[in-house]
Amino acid sequence: MKKGAPISDQELLQLMKEGNEIDDAIRYIYSEYHEGLSSLITYNSGSWEDAQDIIQESILCFIQIVKEGKFRGESSIKTFLYSLTRNIWLNELKKRGRMEKRNKIFEESRDELENSTMDGVEKREANKQLLEILNELGEGCRKILTLFYYENLSMKEILMQTEFENEQVVRNKKHKCLKQLTETISNNPALAENLKRIIK
Repeated sequence: MKKGAPISDQELLQLMKEGNEIDDAIRYIYSEYHEGLSSLITYNSGSWEDAQDIIQESILCFIQIVKEGKFRGESSIKTFLYSLTRNIWLNELKKRGRMEKRNKIFEESRDELENSTMDGVEKREANKQLLEILNELGEGCRKILTLFYYENLSMKEILMQTEFENEQVVRNKKHKCLKQLTETISNNPALAENLKRIIK
């Protein structure tokens, strides 16, 4: 491919499918679409750093889609990339929103604990340990327990945010995760008391 020469969508797709030409394809995509994709993100609550991360993710995702033969060419590469980047960024914003909500709930839980008779330093440490244990249980358990106990979502709502088959599977998983959590803290009385205050 000649440097700086415009190429068609079909030619670009062919470059992406050829392993020895993939770098040229990526450079061309960046040169043609980077500025527009960056504006898409920065004009929608994103920083310059956000734009670089999301663009990289969307391009890698697009390459994978092409290699797997899932790009049918029903729209132009430009249109597809803009749509893909927009969706990835919207999902990131939603995830950040849920994180902010969860952090707020964690802070409120901590404040409530500090109003009890237990020493403030000990309470904060116990709460910190609890959050660390939730993370150690694995992404699946951490997500289910957080959504159910901290965000007060129903089984149906949790199902919509996870990849489980049905609500019963979610219930079974939640039961196993809670049992695992209980077993983990059984040898820590302070942490067990903290759990009783947070999980009702």
